[in-house]
Amino acid sequence: MQQITLKVVNEVGLHARPAAAFVKQAGQFVSKIQMQNVTNNSPWADAKSILSVLMLGVEKDHEIELLIEGSDEQNALQALRTLIETDFAGNL
Repeated sequence: MQQITLKVVNEVGLHARPAAAFVKQAGQFVSKIQMQNVTNNSPWADAKSILSVLMLGVEKDHEIELLIEGSDEQNALQALRTLIETDFAGNL
């Protein structure tokens, strides 16, 4: 199991296009990927569901926590970490 907390630096947070890019990236892995908005102390949500991600209300400078479990968890963690830390470079 992999766990990480990341700060979202995208200007609109995880809304619309950034949320879609995040869900698309998460969906490429077989691992179970859950996330929560740490800033709002939200419940855990399925990171592969666009509605679940949008309902977290992640805004710019909010922190999210990812919990990843499965056979490709290391690769999933690295890919999602890079996506968030590079502000979705080339993915929007």
